[in-house]
Amino acid sequence: MIIIYHIPSLNTIYAGRTIYAGYKNAFEDLGHEFHPLTSIENQSVLFDRVQPDIFITSLNPYNLKFIDFKVLTRHKKRGLKVFLNMPFWKSPISRLRLNETPSLADNLEYIKLIKSDSLGDIFYNVCEPDDPRMDGFEKATGRKHHTILLAADKMLHYPEQAEQFKADISYIGTYLPQKRSFVREQVLPLKKIYVLKLYGQDWTTLDRTKGFVQKLGQYFNIPILRSLQKPKLGLDDERRIYSSSIISINIHEDYQKKFGGDCNERTFKIPICGGFEITDDVSCIRKYFKEGEEIIIAKDKDDWFDKIGYYIKHPEKRLPIIDAGRKKVLEEHTYHNRVKQIIGIFNFLAGRSS
Repeated sequence: MIIIYHIPSLNTIYAGRTIYAGYKNAFEDLGHEFHPLTSIENQSVLFDRVQPDIFITSLNPYNLKFIDFKVLTRHKKRGLKVFLNMPFWKSPISRLRLNETPSLADNLEYIKLIKSDSLGDIFYNVCEPDDPRMDGFEKATGRKHHTILLAADKMLHYPEQAEQFKADISYIGTYLPQKRSFVREQVLPLKKIYVLKLYGQDWTTLDRTKGFVQKLGQYFNIPILRSLQKPKLGLDDERRIYSSSIISINIHEDYQKKFGGDCNERTFKIPICGGFEITDDVSCIRKYFKEGEEIIIAKDKDDWFDKIGYYIKHPEKRLPIIDAGRKKVLEEHTYHNRVKQIIGIFNFLAGRSS
């Protein structure tokens, strides 16, 4: 099959680059043809040349800015199916977050777009169907909501230790506003006792300013600004950090812990790299892993420090959890799994046998 994946800027330094890489590697490894649609591509030329079966895009102002609906309509008539990654129906995310879309329920233009089927055919996001943030979507739009989780990229994520990344505790992630109080209260104090290493984007005011300018440059397609910053880590570095750390901690945003219906890529990436994960408490993680056997979940602040201390002192207790967690991800939570899910949905809609 032929897939076009919409990523307006390949220069993004945030989570979109690893999600894109995960899908690219999985589709290609499974024998499919994969192409990016960026802001500098001519959509008509690309679509006419490759004749895609599937187009994966997202419902937000940035992606919509670079979609030619006439081209899309023409190809949908010949059988193209569009997988549309949606925002939450009732979003708790601040409108000040440039890379996030406010509540879908409040956007009459987007609702009309969904009902018209002029953009999407399959409507999905990472949110579990029973999450309150999606309550009302199906009734209001008449369209089914699919859950397609984030995942780990088994082509990039596997055990590989590296001396320069050895640490007691490591964390890779963007320093988002809804994580800062947790970082101040439950992460930075660990430096007093352990070797703690923090990696990722937006950890300084300067980097956050550059990131803001870069997002504007990508939105308005300004060459000198759209690639202003480079990622702090190479894609290969992530597995080395998780493999080389005694404990890799996972932190979610406050709204994820409150609603409990979605988790981040780290949840799956740490175990597949042979890392030992202690995560904050997001209820849906218990649906994907056996708590205490395949992953360790800290229920509150005291539990967080207690479990970190316990597993630092008892390395023999970590090993079976590492093995079981890695096995679970390889079986159920790689981008290869997600690609097979997407192909299955496509075949069902197209009336094909899988």
